[in-house]
Amino acid sequence: MRTTTPLLVATAGVAALALSACGVSNTAGGSSGEEKYPSGNVEMYVGASPGGSSDLISRAVSKGLSDELGASFPVINQEGANGALAANKVSKAKADGQTIAIQNASLFAITPLAVSKDEVTDLDDFDVIKGVSRDDYVMVTGPKSGITSLDDIKKAKKKLTYGTTGVGTGAQVSCGLTYASAGADAEAVPFDGGAPALTAVLGNQVDTACLQVGEAIENIESGKLTPLSVFGPERVEYLPDVPTAQEQGLDVEVAQYRFMTVPKGTPDEVKDTVTEAMEATFETKAYQDFNKQNSLTPMELSGDEVVDQLEKDRKRFADLVEKYDLDLGAS
Repeated sequence: MRTTTPLLVATAGVAALALSACGVSNTAGGSSGEEKYPSGNVEMYVGASPGGSSDLISRAVSKGLSDELGASFPVINQEGANGALAANKVSKAKADGQTIAIQNASLFAITPLAVSKDEVTDLDDFDVIKGVSRDDYVMVTGPKSGITSLDDIKKAKKKLTYGTTGVGTGAQVSCGLTYASAGADAEAVPFDGGAPALTAVLGNQVDTACLQVGEAIENIESGKLTPLSVFGPERVEYLPDVPTAQEQGLDVEVAQYRFMTVPKGTPDEVKDTVTEAMEATFETKAYQDFNKQNSLTPMELSGDEVVDQLEKDRKRFADLVEKYDLDLGAS
């Protein structure tokens, strides 16, 4: 429990004095198992560029961990390959809790369907310790497209285009499954992130785009974009009037969610410390306000529950991609 921290600090101080008196230094080389975690900076990787949802969520949790544990948790941006580059840094790090990362579900449940086997990031290389939040997708269109609902997509007589935030992402699967299950002729136009995809649909360069709600909601509220569908298991709190794809008769359920990971084999006491600090962070008003401001739905599951959800989603997406013969660009 975090309430015992002062006692632990005091005990550590007494131990240090005793060792000093004996001429022994209390360093990592002396008795590494007794050193209090965290020690020094804890590197917190994020597999996206600054300013996006993954980055902002990581920074909000980083601040909470710093406040709770009295250490620095600097966020290190290692964008590329839908988070695989950052994941690689964590999987190869020493399993001592000094390197951690909030990772995206799509990297493990969707990206394997779009890349070669040797490019797949293996969930077994990590310990998943805590769920964070869900970031829902919404399909949007510009006012000049002439599309006002999914029915218009089903009845379309021409090939339509849809922008996504990249290959092997939830945005790609959301749009791709919608068009495929609607029996519509469509072509994917992948962009490197949500910002360029948003620009493309606003500029009528693509007919539709699938974006995270937080990326699109401002333009939806201003009337610059028309929301056609959300893809979660239920309507999104921040867009209550927008129906789900399932409500509109299409078998599409996709959501991005994130969770904290550490290298495989990290000691239980380290994982417990991070988990307790995250849970305390989630209870703060500042963090709860952050979720609302960024249209995020809490998904604060245990690590085991996250892994169970990932396994279910991995199979479900594989089955749907096969059923609709959806090409995600797998090599």
